[in-house]
Amino acid sequence: MAEATSIWKNGGLRAYLGATAFSGMALAMQQLLVSWLLIGTLQLPADQVGIIQALIGIPGIIVMLVGGASADRRDARSLLIKVYLFAPVLPLYLVFVEQSGLLGVTHVTLFGLGMGFVMSYSTPAQQAILNRVSGDDVQQVVTGATAIGFGVQVAGLILAGQMDRIGITPVLLLQSVGLGLACVMTMRIAKQSPRSQAAPSPVREIAAGLVATYRDKVIFALLSINFVSSIFNAGSFITVYPFIIKRIYDGDAFILSLLMATFFVGAAVSNAILLRFMPLRFPGRLFLLMQLSRIVVLVLVWIKPDWWLLVLATLGWGLNMGVTTNLARTIVQESAEPAFRGRVLSVVSVGMIGSASIGAILLGWLIETVGTANALIPAMVVSFALFIIGILFTRIWAYESRVG
Repeated sequence: MAEATSIWKNGGLRAYLGATAFSGMALAMQQLLVSWLLIGTLQLPADQVGIIQALIGIPGIIVMLVGGASADRRDARSLLIKVYLFAPVLPLYLVFVEQSGLLGVTHVTLFGLGMGFVMSYSTPAQQAILNRVSGDDVQQVVTGATAIGFGVQVAGLILAGQMDRIGITPVLLLQSVGLGLACVMTMRIAKQSPRSQAAPSPVREIAAGLVATYRDKVIFALLSINFVSSIFNAGSFITVYPFIIKRIYDGDAFILSLLMATFFVGAAVSNAILLRFMPLRFPGRLFLLMQLSRIVVLVLVWIKPDWWLLVLATLGWGLNMGVTTNLARTIVQESAEPAFRGRVLSVVSVGMIGSASIGAILLGWLIETVGTANALIPAMVVSFALFIIGILFTRIWAYESRVG
């Protein structure tokens, strides 16, 4: 038992988890801030919101691939420190704009783009560090880090949800502080020598990472399913769900923050439960079963239930997402070649960003075309199709963990 708990006494791991917690809280605040500023404050229609969300997300694809290549050839810690030193300036910029009475679509979009850069460049480096601080306990540390990440997202969402009550400026100042604390915690992680002093072409490095991703058939199939799923499922939560709360339930920013917090509570709980059963021998099987079970919670939200059932459905949605996110990261962390791990992990995150951007445009259009709740229907159909495809045409179901 002592051996199992000793990993959590590692000072580098604790510093890493602290940095993950503060940055995760700040980025969770940003997610609600941008959505509600566009939907609630500026009162934009869904199709326009979808286009702006895509505009904010798409540049992050290139940035994240570059960040992944940088994480493989340089000390990921130094990259994070530089990004987190810059990041607090962005909320302060929006504070200036808001206090000047100039808050509008352009400034919100610029703020979103800047924070998207922070997330896209820091995520591969953050994930590359994880393997260094976890040693041989990858599944447990991934699960613990994911659970903590979801937990602090709850705090971030609750804080951001106060913008209608205490004002936008205090919320943005808290976000800036969170990013600054993430920088301080990252500085406490031990330095590591870069893998190589050579600086090959970034294009070649990115291409090599894409080839490494394609070469592993399990990773490639997993990321393909995750990409398609995220277009409709992550896209539904990011784009459709806020409109459901505002238009169908007449909710405000605080109500949306509570429900989004409920979602991430479910995600944190599912990871805490998973941690008790890890290492899993066949994590791919549970990953595919979660594609099927997601249909139930989507149907519950789609029928426009009473509040208590909507809360339960939201909790269930978070439970589901927590498992799929954790298992996707775990399988990739285990399977990726060490020399390409940062780049392969960046492809994982790129898939999430790219799919969310596509989903924002498509689902924003569907909301205005077929109705707010009906925009959830494609996610139900796609979830069932991906479950069948995953079993019949990929190796995910048969994947056996190397540490299980």
